[in-house]
Amino acid sequence: MTTSLRALIIDDEDLARRLTQEYLRSHPDIEVIGECENGLEAVDAISSSQPDLIFLDIQMPKLNGFEVLEATGRKEGVIFTTAYDQYALKAFDQHAIDYLLKPYSQQRFDEALTKARKLLGQNGNAVQDLVTQTNAKPERLVVRDRGQTHIIPIEKIHYIEAQDDYVQIYFNGKSLLKTQSLSDLEKQLNPEHFVRIHRSTIIRLQALKCIERASKDSYQAVMHVGVNLPISRSGYDRIKGML
Repeated sequence: MTTSLRALIIDDEDLARRLTQEYLRSHPDIEVIGECENGLEAVDAISSSQPDLIFLDIQMPKLNGFEVLEATGRKEGVIFTTAYDQYALKAFDQHAIDYLLKPYSQQRFDEALTKARKLLGQNGNAVQDLVTQTNAKPERLVVRDRGQTHIIPIEKIHYIEAQDDYVQIYFNGKSLLKTQSLSDLEKQLNPEHFVRIHRSTIIRLQALKCIERASKDSYQAVMHVGVNLPISRSGYDRIKGML
């Protein structure tokens, strides 16, 4: 007995969504459980329905495809569909995920679907690698918190602190928890704008007011928002070289 796969179609173009539906008619084992036309809808749909398979566009309003993956933590069962070939196409050739470049044929679509059936549950690293490579220097962070999706512009961030398995992001007088390690987030941030001043703290340089001595042998970062953050010895060496 063939197991049915629950699929979600995510694309801002109605024609593209209808084409995917048309191509899926010859695959009775695929059940389409919904469609989304922007990134925010996609985050809600993935979080609530947990589909087995996602047909995901990259360039979309509100959130792009990579930000959707970041917000939902999705790491498997993803077939990318896009009109742009600059998004790490070679990376897909080396990993167990497919990348359909529009316009694609029924035959090419069927090949991708065959590959996806075989590799569901085995391609998490490939998706995560692609997210890391493509969003290496994002202009915003996407945080999923209490059923809501928040978009934080990078230039609004004051500082970020490690909180066990989370990071606390402080911005515009607010703060949000994001499920991610400080080290992983540090890799995404532009090192020209952000610096790790302590093993548990990263600051945005433009949010720094000045550096003061906290004691004879230690320093602290005085932030424009009125918060003083301790600086480690290695952190002082890093930030001193950037000022």
